[in-house]
Amino acid sequence: MTAITGLANPSGGQQIALPLIRSGEILSLSREVIRPFYEKKSRFAQSVAKEAFGEKFPWMMHRSEGALFLWLWFPGLPIPSAELYERLKIRQVLVIPGHHFFFGCETHDWPHSRECIRVSFAMDEVTVREGLAVIAEVVERAFQTQSVTG
Repeated sequence: MTAITGLANPSGGQQIALPLIRSGEILSLSREVIRPFYEKKSRFAQSVAKEAFGEKFPWMMHRSEGALFLWLWFPGLPIPSAELYERLKIRQVLVIPGHHFFFGCETHDWPHSRECIRVSFAMDEVTVREGLAVIAEVVERAFQTQSVTG
């Protein structure tokens, strides 16, 4: 469905945006309204992630540079990010496993590719906070299970 939508997108939105593009107003809207809005959301999500994850397990956050998501890296994650995705999905938290973004890498066994997830922060603050709390619980449980069985 996404492919079809991308290939045959409706022109309604394009017609609405056309005057903004022609006048150049789209640039000021981007700088003065849209960018600050999402920068605030990004800072909020980063703060919540730091609070939720703390020092419970190893983790890092890639620099947020304007996308609508955070890259979270859990070095030494004892389960692949695809398995983490499945466990989170059961808890109604959707992320994107990192291995999808490492196509073309010569090294298929690079652990980093299985230790990352992409998390959107475009939702409301309550949803972001609850989602990151669930991610923290599930990741912490995976590390605890490893230390018990390992």
